[in-house]
Amino acid sequence: MEPIATTKWLKEHLHDPNLIILDASTEGSADGSKKSDRTEMIPCARWFDLKGVFSDATSVFPNTLPTVAQFEEGCQNLGISNHHKIVIYDHFGVYSSPRVWWLFKVMGHKSVAVLDGGLPEWKAQGYKTVPTMGANYYKGNFKANFQPELIIKLDDVKDNIKHPDFLIVDARSSGRFNGTESEPRAHLKSGHIPNSVNIPYQEVLDGTHFKDKSTLKDLFNQRCYGKKNLVFSCGSGLTACIVMLASNLSYSDSQRIYDGSWTEWAQSS
Repeated sequence: MEPIATTKWLKEHLHDPNLIILDASTEGSADGSKKSDRTEMIPCARWFDLKGVFSDATSVFPNTLPTVAQFEEGCQNLGISNHHKIVIYDHFGVYSSPRVWWLFKVMGHKSVAVLDGGLPEWKAQGYKTVPTMGANYYKGNFKANFQPELIIKLDDVKDNIKHPDFLIVDARSSGRFNGTESEPRAHLKSGHIPNSVNIPYQEVLDGTHFKDKSTLKDLFNQRCYGKKNLVFSCGSGLTACIVMLASNLSYSDSQRIYDGSWTEWAQSS
């Protein structure tokens, strides 16, 4: 399955019994610039509660990867099984959906795609929506095939500074990266991990869509100096996945995320 799906493709496959559509919308962005009332959804979609069900609530850091057992149970309750193809979207176009794409990759599920343009593009094409509502589903049998190599931890980052191996790509704004703009989490200093490079996630998007592959390839070549052994970071591990997916579309196949991201690094350095 290709990493992204078009709204036209989804409309044509909407009632495929082997397809599950997940609404991964969050109520808003970390910096407060995006808000969603979550009153409507694509027909047949199921709400994927990224914050409440599919993040580790015991972690001191936001958006932390859930345990394998937690992820399996959440997927099974949504009626997901290993044979299903999955398309993920969100209400902002491309924002939280790549994070969910990455979660499925970490859990070893290959047939997963992000809806390019998300709900805004679906509506722009004149396709209908339905009111958001809860539902009960026949329990799925999803079982994970955990891929720990996709998760980078604090010690890995510290070791990489001493013995450079991978290049960290930071998806935060240039102001936060350069230390000239405050972090949205008031207790954190701004700045960046030594030797990292900056590609703000907005720069890989054209409105609610990913930019074309040629433009993305040029962007990554320029900022990453041709290096393709990449690890992606941001404030909390969410927008890092947007830049990671853009890289996967055009430049590097690395799907590694520093899950603690700047929130962890700033408090430990």
